[in-house]
Amino acid sequence: MAPTASFDFEGSVAVVTGASGALGSAVAERFDAAGATVCAIDVVAPDDEDALLSAEGIDFREADLTDEGEVERVVEEIADDHGGIDHLLNIAGTWRGGDPVEETALETFDLLVDVNLKTAFLASKHALPHLQEREGSIVSVSAKSSLSGGEGDGLYRATKAGIRLLTETIAAENVGSVRANCVMPSVIDTPANREMMPDADHDEWVDPGEIGETMLALCSDATAVTSGAAVPVYGDAY
Repeated sequence: MAPTASFDFEGSVAVVTGASGALGSAVAERFDAAGATVCAIDVVAPDDEDALLSAEGIDFREADLTDEGEVERVVEEIADDHGGIDHLLNIAGTWRGGDPVEETALETFDLLVDVNLKTAFLASKHALPHLQEREGSIVSVSAKSSLSGGEGDGLYRATKAGIRLLTETIAAENVGSVRANCVMPSVIDTPANREMMPDADHDEWVDPGEIGETMLALCSDATAVTSGAAVPVYGDAY
C-alpha cells in the first residue's frame, strides 16, 4: 500500500546509522525524499558490492560505530559541516541465532551487543548535545521478539530489549528537549531474510520503506507529544 501521508523535512539534518543495509538505505531514501539533508553512516561504503544505499544526494560518512572515537569524530564533523543535527535514526544492527545459550559462543554475544546496542548507545551519546540544541528526535530499532524470550536467539532478543530500555531512558532524561522512540519490526522483507527463509510467506513481511515512513512520522510534528514509545511495525507478520 502506498503511503497516504506526506512530510516536509526541508532544512533539517538527519543522521542514519547502518545506512548501507536494507532498512538503513530505505530510511535514508525516505528522509532524503522528504527534503532532509541526510548524513548516512556505515562501515560498508556505497560502492561495496554488499551495499544497498545509493549515495546520490546523500552525505555518506564511513565509520565503525562500535568505536567511540570514530563515532565522536563523525558526529562532530556532521554537526560542523551542516550546522547541527535534528534527527538520529539508529538503524545499525544484525541478527544471529540458532543455538541455545549454553552452546552460544562468546564471540556471538559480543557481536550482538556491539552491533545492536553499543552502536545505538554511542551514536545517541554523541548526538544528544546537538539534538538538545535543536529540540530534535531519536528513533531506534528494537524488535517484536524483544517482548519475550525464545529458543535459539535469546541474545538477539536481549539486545533489542536493551534498545527499548535505552529509548525509554533517553526520553525520561530529555523531557522537553529531545524525543526518543523506537520501532519494533517483526520480519523485514530484505534480501538476506528471503535467502534465510525461502519458504516463508514473504507477503506477510514488512517492507523497509514502510518502516521508514513510520520513522518519518515519529520525527515529525505529527507526533510532537510522543516520546518513550515502542511502536509496533509488524505488518501482517503477527
